[in-house]
Amino acid sequence: MNAFRAALSAFLLAGLLAAAPLAATPPERVLVFTKTAKFRHEAIPVAATTLQRLVMEEGMAADHTEDAGAFTPENLARYRVVVFASTTGDVLDDAQQAALEAFVRKGGGFIGVHAAADTEYDWPWYGQLVGAYFQNHPPGLQSTQVQPEQDGKPRGPRWPITDELYNYRANPRGQVQVIATVDERVYDGGTMGADHPIAWCHAFDGGRSWYTGLGHEAAVYADANFIAQLKRGLRYASRHTDDC
Repeated sequence: MNAFRAALSAFLLAGLLAAAPLAATPPERVLVFTKTAKFRHEAIPVAATTLQRLVMEEGMAADHTEDAGAFTPENLARYRVVVFASTTGDVLDDAQQAALEAFVRKGGGFIGVHAAADTEYDWPWYGQLVGAYFQNHPPGLQSTQVQPEQDGKPRGPRWPITDELYNYRANPRGQVQVIATVDERVYDGGTMGADHPIAWCHAFDGGRSWYTGLGHEAAVYADANFIAQLKRGLRYASRHTDDC
């Protein structure tokens, strides 16, 4: 009888343990940073909102800030990815720069959107992280075709875009993995010739970096092709996939 009671008690205890809710694993977090020290893009609120939504759709949590004080080793340790969305100029001081460098070196992910390439010109490490610095852009918004690519070959069909199309100080190909180019033949003011990268990724200094030059115009954040590009960037930078 005692053996029966002991077995019954063990059975009931096992059932209670199985029914008890497991402690939820906190979601990975992404920090969306939009501080500007020079030109400020009108699309920043739309960009920040869109990026936060995409982060949540990927099962992560998002915070948005323009406070460079968020860049401390202790705070950045909470995040898997940091996004610079149309930042401009010198947005971090020396200590904050060191915190971002340490974050990446510990395996953190970085995403740059549009004017992230127009940021921190006096910080060579950042230029290498992004992959290229902004040089100039043709006047106004212009339309072109975006050609996705992989390993230097077309990856799927071209898709149309109307946006502010950056020229860069140097072609990053060879230093990064180019994932999309734009066709200068169909708009005015391109200066990079037949090979004009507009999006790329690379492993860098222990972490991962992904960049797109698109994203000037608010309407672009409703473009399904651009949204798909951003989602790939999030998955790559957060190490959810190796395919950028």
